[in-house]
Amino acid sequence: MKNDTARFTDRLAATARDIETLLDRLLSPAALSSETARPPRLVAAMRHGALDGGKRLRPFLVVETAALFDVDRAGALMAGAALELIHCYSLVHDDLPAMDNDDLRRGRPTVHKAFDDATAILAGDALLTLAFDVMARTEVHADPAVRTALVLELARASGLGGMAGGQMLDLAAEGRFEGKRALNENEIITLQAMKTGALIRFACNAGAILGKADNATRTSIARYGSAIGQAFQIADDLLDVEGDAKTLGKAAGKDAAAGKATLVATLGVDRARARLNELVAEANAALAPFGSKSDMLRATARFIAERKA
Repeated sequence: MKNDTARFTDRLAATARDIETLLDRLLSPAALSSETARPPRLVAAMRHGALDGGKRLRPFLVVETAALFDVDRAGALMAGAALELIHCYSLVHDDLPAMDNDDLRRGRPTVHKAFDDATAILAGDALLTLAFDVMARTEVHADPAVRTALVLELARASGLGGMAGGQMLDLAAEGRFEGKRALNENEIITLQAMKTGALIRFACNAGAILGKADNATRTSIARYGSAIGQAFQIADDLLDVEGDAKTLGKAAGKDAAAGKATLVATLGVDRARARLNELVAEANAALAPFGSKSDMLRATARFIAERKA
């Protein structure tokens, strides 16, 4: 019998394969009804930015959270694919010279390096727009009220008060606009809860929305999502300090070189690791009402804290 770690690894890989298949179909060169045409260069850039890479952790969280409520897996996968399109768009834009100026992503040239800046901007725009197209489809859920709730939550998680707003706070903290200013711990937590945590929280909340969970249950899921969202960013910042480019598939040490505001820089490595462990415990406590049905989500929290890439 497989242990929990092996079961988790298998489930994560299976979901990644299913999401890859879905994204491959969604990013087909063939135009859909009401589309006029899909320009080949734009399709190629979108596929470069979205296919053949990543653990697909965010869609996995959608699928596994939805499983708590016995939601149809096919619908959860479609919602997860929509979320992954948002995540991929954000990476394409983050890598641009005007943002983080990265040449490598998942061990391959970034989209602006493989194509050009203008194509990368349009590829990101198109991935973002396609995400809402996908989330609005009946394949996600038969109930239009559920789809509307998902679209609204995803828009807020990815936009002004979520990921995009968090990226703006991050650029401001680097001194891009009015001079560099050191952020305190609470300001860093707010920034990271928006830039990174918002999509991870949404991934968890999406499963509860698909399952039409009651308010008390959704509160528990939201607690879990908030905890692992913060844990993910701390683990990412630790990897930037301690990892290497070959393992990470991208440049290491860039955050420190850029003077980015991180909890690792503020707290130090040891205290940041202690905070990471506290967040995993908090995530597990939030799952208590679900008993053994939440074993995969508990394993996910451990994976986030212990990942090496």
